[in-house]
Amino acid sequence: MANNWQFSGSDEGKAASEASLSTYTSKLFALCNPDGKPILPPRGETAETSHTAERAVVKAVLFGTGNAYAPSIGLPAAKRAVAEYLNKDLPKKLSADDVFMTVGCKQAIELAVDTLAKPNANILLPKPGYPSNLIRSIFKHLEVRNYEFRREKHYEINLDSVRAAVDENTFAIFIINPHNPNGNTYSEAHLKQLALLARELGIMVVSDEVFRWSVFGNNPFVPMGKFSSIVPVVTLGSISKGWSVPGWRTGWIALHDLDGVFKSKNVLAAIKQFLDLNSKPPTVIQAAIPTILEKTGKDFFQRRQIFLKVSTEFAYYKLMSIPSLTCYMKPEACTFLWTELNLSSFVDIEDDEDFCKKLATEENLVLLPGIAFTLKNWVRHSIDMDTPTLEDAFDRLKSFCDRHSILGETPLKDVNGVNESLLKDVNGVN
Repeated sequence: MANNWQFSGSDEGKAASEASLSTYTSKLFALCNPDGKPILPPRGETAETSHTAERAVVKAVLFGTGNAYAPSIGLPAAKRAVAEYLNKDLPKKLSADDVFMTVGCKQAIELAVDTLAKPNANILLPKPGYPSNLIRSIFKHLEVRNYEFRREKHYEINLDSVRAAVDENTFAIFIINPHNPNGNTYSEAHLKQLALLARELGIMVVSDEVFRWSVFGNNPFVPMGKFSSIVPVVTLGSISKGWSVPGWRTGWIALHDLDGVFKSKNVLAAIKQFLDLNSKPPTVIQAAIPTILEKTGKDFFQRRQIFLKVSTEFAYYKLMSIPSLTCYMKPEACTFLWTELNLSSFVDIEDDEDFCKKLATEENLVLLPGIAFTLKNWVRHSIDMDTPTLEDAFDRLKSFCDRHSILGETPLKDVNGVNESLLKDVNGVN
């Protein structure tokens, strides 16, 4: 007779997990055939990081400077290095006390939400923007409202939509600059307009700037902290994208105060309390942060930006030959193309998720559905690959789109060498 055990697993995180980028990615890669064409983009690969960063981490390991627990708010040397790095572009300087180290940029976002929200509060988020799972977690704490973009203005924020969404319970607007997945960078004039509007509305600006090192267009990156004399600003950052080290899980949150409002509103104390209760970034990486930020040469970022610019130009050119996909703006930052599906041109594609599942199954090519970024019937393409690999990826994409845009049943046995019964099941063929 079996024991009646008085425990079971909780499904509290199920909905958020199912909407996470990692879940979407894992499910799509699982549909690929390991014995077929090379799976693209290559999973688990990132661009080469700087040798300066690698040597800094090795030194921290060899000298034992990262072996102990760090203070919950971060190693003093790391906090000071981040402040000094950010200060290069700021008229109003930060101190080490204004910076807090976090487990990547995601924890910085959660920190901003958890410590700044009040009862019945709401927050403004971009659409498209943050992955659905993050929005689901935010929903547990406050109401989420969305603002829109002006596509004809290179995806500037629609300030009228911001004004319309704000009420007496709104406490902040979150922006992503450079923007993922739109691929644009906001001008100094536009950010100043946003700062003035936020001041008028009585809300702070929280700026996710993790892609600041991935700008390759004509519009230079301008930090939101430059306008902290107008409005309180919180900036979020990380070394993950700029140094191509997402596995190092080290980021920060920086408070650009205005007239001491963060201190008077108990924000500093709330952040320290949050960090006392949550995970800390690896001490060994924090110990290497001063060298990483201070010693990485401009040539490292320039090589990376040239690579991304060439990849973007090539991918955008290739996409023009696929009429069922539309990219409204050639990206000037980040590592993606953001395209709308023209569903009316397909004969058997229901939506963005259906498109991505069938593409993975038939072509061993993984794109992420727009619904993962809260915008249905769009897809995000990674362009962080060399030109021959990109050409292969877009040739497969064109072949797939052409095949599903032609009336009549496609011969399945010649597609990617996958088991025909599996392919029929994914494509809904009985």
